[in-house]
Order: sequence, then C-alpha cells, then structure tokens
Amino acid sequence: MKIKHFFTFLSLIVVFSAAAQSSKEAVLFTVGNDSVYASEFIRVYQKNLDLVQDESQKDVDAYLKLFTSYKLKIKEARSLGFHKKPGYQKELESYKKQLAKSYLSDSKVTDALVEEGYERMTNDVNANHILVKVSENASPQDTLAAYNQILKLRERALNEGFEKVRKEVHNGKTVYGETLGYFTGFKMVYEFESVAYNTPVGAISMPFRTRFGYHILTVIDKRKSEGEREVGHIMIIAKSDANDSIVKKAENRINEIYAKINQGETFEALAKQFSEDKNSAPKGGKLRAFSRGQLSAEAFENVAFGLEKVGDISKPFQTKFGWHIVKLLDIKLVPDFKTMKPELITKVQRDSRSKLIDQALVDNLKSKYNINDDQLSLSYFESILNNDYFKNSWKLPTDFISGKTMLIIGNKKITYQDFGDYLIATQRQSRKQMPIKTLVEEKYQVFLKNDLIAYQEENLETENLEYASVVHEYRDGLLLFELMENTIWNTAQTDSVAIKNHYEINKLDYFFPERIDAVIATSSKKKTLKKVSKLLDANQDLESIKSEVNTKDAIEVIFTSGEFEADHQGLPKGFEFKTGISKIFKHNDAYVVVQVKEVFPKKQKSFYEAKGQVVNDYQVLKEEKWVDELADKYEITVNEAVFKKVKEELK
Repeated sequence: MKIKHFFTFLSLIVVFSAAAQSSKEAVLFTVGNDSVYASEFIRVYQKNLDLVQDESQKDVDAYLKLFTSYKLKIKEARSLGFHKKPGYQKELESYKKQLAKSYLSDSKVTDALVEEGYERMTNDVNANHILVKVSENASPQDTLAAYNQILKLRERALNEGFEKVRKEVHNGKTVYGETLGYFTGFKMVYEFESVAYNTPVGAISMPFRTRFGYHILTVIDKRKSEGEREVGHIMIIAKSDANDSIVKKAENRINEIYAKINQGETFEALAKQFSEDKNSAPKGGKLRAFSRGQLSAEAFENVAFGLEKVGDISKPFQTKFGWHIVKLLDIKLVPDFKTMKPELITKVQRDSRSKLIDQALVDNLKSKYNINDDQLSLSYFESILNNDYFKNSWKLPTDFISGKTMLIIGNKKITYQDFGDYLIATQRQSRKQMPIKTLVEEKYQVFLKNDLIAYQEENLETENLEYASVVHEYRDGLLLFELMENTIWNTAQTDSVAIKNHYEINKLDYFFPERIDAVIATSSKKKTLKKVSKLLDANQDLESIKSEVNTKDAIEVIFTSGEFEADHQGLPKGFEFKTGISKIFKHNDAYVVVQVKEVFPKKQKSFYEAKGQVVNDYQVLKEEKWVDELADKYEITVNEAVFKKVKEELK
C-alpha cells in the first residue's frame, strides 16, 4: 500500500487520535472488554471540529455514534490480526521514523533559524557571483589553490569592477560568473544565502565556501518581497496542444469579452457568464492568492504581478491552458510570522541549515545522557588503526578487546565491538589520507551522533506524549485503512453479482438528467436582446445575427451554444425546458434569452453507465450493515451519566 493512498484516505475520514489514558479517568463507553475514556472523546471531538464538513457531525450525540463506529472497526481489525501483517508493520515503522525527525531537534536553534528565515523571506536580494569550483573532498593542495584563485579574483573585482571580471572569467567549467536576479530566503544554499543577506548593497563579499566551491558575490539591490497577488480571471480553454482552429476560436471569444469590459460591463458579471474555469466562474472569477513560482504558468504570474493597482485589468493573453483576462483584486505582502511558522519549520528542517540543528541536538543529548567529550578509548583505536584503512584492507586485530564498555547511553551499553564494527562498515568511505588521530576522532563523532539519535528515537514514544499521541493516531488510522480496503472497498472485484442486483433494485435512482440543445444569448442591454429574440424567432442563422448586433468595436451580445443541464451557469434558476424562444431573463447581472432547439428528456442509465455510482452506493449500504454486525459481535455500553457531563463540558 502506498503512503499517498493512505493520506488520501485520512482526508476522507475523521481522524481519531488516542494517547495512553489514566485508569482514574471516567470511562465513556466500552467496546467488548476495551474501555474508551471521556477525555479521549472530548479531545478528538475538539480536535476535529474544524475539519468536519457535515454540520450534523458537530452534534455531540451524532459524533458519539460516529466515534463508536470507528472504535468497532479498530476492534475488528485487531481481532483479524491486521496489526501483525508485515506490510502494515513496515509502513508504520517508516512513518514513525519520518515523524521522529520533527521531534529530534533543538527547539531553540530551530526557532532562531525560523525567525531568521522569516526575516529573509520578507526581503529580496539581487546578487551576482563568481564561483571557483572545487570538490568538497578535494585535496588540501587543490583546496588551497582554489582559495588563492578566488582571492585574486576579488582583488581584481575591487580594482576593475565586479561585472567586468565576472564576464571575463566565466568559462562554464571551472569558473562561473553568473547573474542571479532577485531571490529570497530558502532559494539558495544556506551559506550563500547568509553572505548575500549580510553583504551591503554595492559591496563585494569576502571569499566563502559552499559545497560547490569558493565564491565571492556582490549585492546589486535589496527590496521588500513582492508577497502574494489575489486576482480574478476569465478563462477560455484552448490548451497548447490544441489545433489552430480551436485556439483561434478561443482567441476570438476572449477578445469579444474584453471588448465588453471596455464598453463598461463588469468583470465579475462577465466571468460568471462566460469563464470556462468552473471553480472560479461562480465567484466572479476570483482565485486564491498566490506568490511567485507557485503556479505552473509563469506567463500568468508575470501578468498578475505586472498589474500595479487594485482594480487594474489586463489585456487578453495566452498561457498553455488557454486565453485569460486578469483583474487585480488585492496585493498581499508576506503573511505574518505566526501564519508562516509551520511552513518555515519544515523548510528549515529540509534545508542545509538543518546541520546546525543536528549539532545542537547532539550537544543536548550528550548533556542529557552524561556523555563525556573526553573519550579515553579513542587512544586504543588510534593504536590499532594504520594506513591499510585508506586502502579498504584494514581488519580488527585478533586480540581486539571486543567486550569492553566504551560508553553508556541511558540503559544501553556501547562496546568496543560496536565502534570496531562501525569502523569496518565505513572503511570504504575513507580513501582520502589523513592523520590516524583525525580519522578516529571524525569517525567517533559521527558514530556517537548516530547512536545518540537512534537511542532517543527508540525511546521517543515513552518520553514524549505528543509524539506518542500522533503515532497512536497513525497506527489506528493505518489499521482502519487496511480493514476498509479488504472488507468494503474491494467489492467491485468480489461482489459483482451483488452490485448488479443493487442496480436492478434501485434502477430508478440512476439516470441522465433532462438537457436541452440551445443557444444562450447574453447582453447587458435588454433592448438589444429584444432584437436578438426576434431574429432567432425568424430562424436567422447565428453568424448573421452576430454580425448584425455586434461590430468590430462593440460586442453587444455573446452567444453560447451546446447541450446544457438545468444547473448551467448561463441559465436562470428554474428555467423551463421547452422548445422555442424564451422570455428575456435578468441573470448574473446581465440579461439572457434562450433559444431551445430540442429537449432531451430524463433518461435511464444502463448498468455500465451508472456503475461507478452504483458501486459507491452499494459500498455505503454494505458498510452500514457491517457496522451493525460488529455492534452485535462487540457489545457497546455507554455510561450515560458520564456522557451527560461530556455534553455539558462541550457546550
């Protein structure tokens, strides 16, 4: 099972978390012999209140029914042994390891880096740089040569000008001289970002090193971040791979709409009438706010950020999705720190600055477990190591002191054998010659870090209540997913006969709704539509009507042709489906008249046409019956006195 499928599942159900409960807490209900405590129910109800889409689920009585159903399923999953399956255990361990990363960090250092990151994200830097490439594992001679080269280039840049030197020395192989444009926090490696933000405008930095080599940079400008833009748009779909006639038709359509904007009709009304973005059209074209680089259409971003004043409207333009007109609704600066903090924490943990957090964590764990930095055993390992190690041919001596204790982390004893095994396992990674003392010290620091973090991770569930609660939540959620997938969701393959019978019994529930083949004429002027109505009634063809009521300079009427259901955005609510020319309606801040050519009556769907809906309905019915069976199998007893107190508290 893929993790992404599991998270999709979690988004569709109410997630229930449960930490270990005290035996003194009041029992709300029992499932078989298992007790569920009032405090757990209250915590889960309050936690998921904002996630609830169905208002009825906010009713405490209804929520109790939902919660008992959930607990019944968990009880059944354990009874069937789903929690013992290797796939389940593997995925749970993988999640625990991933989750532990959020808890295995130094909060003070993280907070400082998060605050610094926020400050940088609110400001953009425009910088150019020169890079002398050198490998992280380069020899001391090559490293020194690269450093001396960058020093000389800095001297030249100070005397001759940075831009002149940058252009002259760039060869795209060993030396790079690049213009970077504006960037903000988290867009560059941390070392580079820090130098850029700490260098004054117009100054040239001192040489500094990243994993790519040695750099110098000059800062051209600094400015406040552009933040986000909130826009509305009108879109006519014509994807980049569409044929020329479709693209041309879309272009003509968008130009007609733009002409109506210039004639004084409102952007929002036209978006409701004609935009083919079905999500934003009912809202007058309004989109969610976005920042630079957030959309997959750079051309759209450039137009949106190019509008200067709220209310400005762009000319029609094309993206890979089709043709657009954009209206600027709001300019939003970078959100406040509190809003951005969760996102910034994630960025910091994934960024190269995470090394600073790791080191702070190791220092704290050393203190917590009383680990002495003066490790006397290292002198023993210095005595047994030799240059064979750099040739990947070193072995532990025959008289190796394997059982001696090297250090103790909590209740775990680390022996000489453990460190000796680590040296053997990582021998292949150490081909670069260095003093044996330096080698042993470096190896030990990495070994110690790994063991400290591993021990903390192994004991995190008993030491951190929040972590324990989240793990328990995932453990049960994953278990429920396994159960539902095997018991209910795979019915399309296993219950084909029952599904077809469900269709036959409930056939009248599955049908195509009534539709019309029609032309919808829309205009801001009722008088113009009266003329259109007469022309349509006279059976004049659509193109000649267009040429009669519209001109190159003035688009008075926009026509939409096709098959429509009753809820189409162009049709007034309650529109009667009958052939002929309708009366003129006021709709979406404009006027419409409809020519109905043909009415397609409500039509029964065949089994294959309705199969997806039938399977879904059958699964819902099957789950309801299954839960009733579980309630008979595992008796549920609710403590009504406790539940009464719970309801009073939740009020």
